[in-house]
Amino acid sequence: MIPEHDRPREKLDRVGLGALGDNELLAIVLGAGAAGRSALDLANELLARFHGVRGLTRVSATELQGVTGIGPVRAAQVLASVELGRRSLLPGEAERVSCTTPHELAGYLIPRFSARAVEHFGVVLLDLRHRVIRTVLLSIGTADASFAHPRDVFREATASGAPLVAVFHNHPSGDPRPSEADQDLTRRLVMAGDLLGIQVVDHLILADAHYYSFRQAGAIRG
Repeated sequence: MIPEHDRPREKLDRVGLGALGDNELLAIVLGAGAAGRSALDLANELLARFHGVRGLTRVSATELQGVTGIGPVRAAQVLASVELGRRSLLPGEAERVSCTTPHELAGYLIPRFSARAVEHFGVVLLDLRHRVIRTVLLSIGTADASFAHPRDVFREATASGAPLVAVFHNHPSGDPRPSEADQDLTRRLVMAGDLLGIQVVDHLILADAHYYSFRQAGAIRG
């Protein structure tokens, strides 16, 4: 039995958010225990099963409900808290984000698309000053593949009048190194862009907090 003053909510009031561990914060999100287990017990099991807080960004409601004591309501609470955390990293809607370097582009994309359970492929449409016009998600695939075609990229660019584009996809494995298919797609995108007069400024592969930039690797001119 945890002493009352050391229970997560009481500890929060006493010492503040910064002093709480990941398990204690998650226990507060869960709100209460179940089936003879405390909220802290449930939080500990969730973090152990899904490999920490970062792992929770990839789980589904069904996977969460595989833990005894986690039903639809608690699963929704966890997923909602994760999404709120993700959105807190995003710039305000009124801001025109500038992505002139791979690092800036990665900073824009990672909070949105990096920690996903399956591959997402999309395009960032840019003006001549490398400011984001809009970002379009073009396909959602499986845990190790997405479905991408150059025509989809340039259809969006043409429709928006974007002179520059940066494409991206995530690797749920956590390894940002490109596959042969990634390299082939990049070559085809650059060639198609040259023919259409729309410059492909980068192709980013996102993996957790890491990324691979074809521009940094010298495969795409800046």
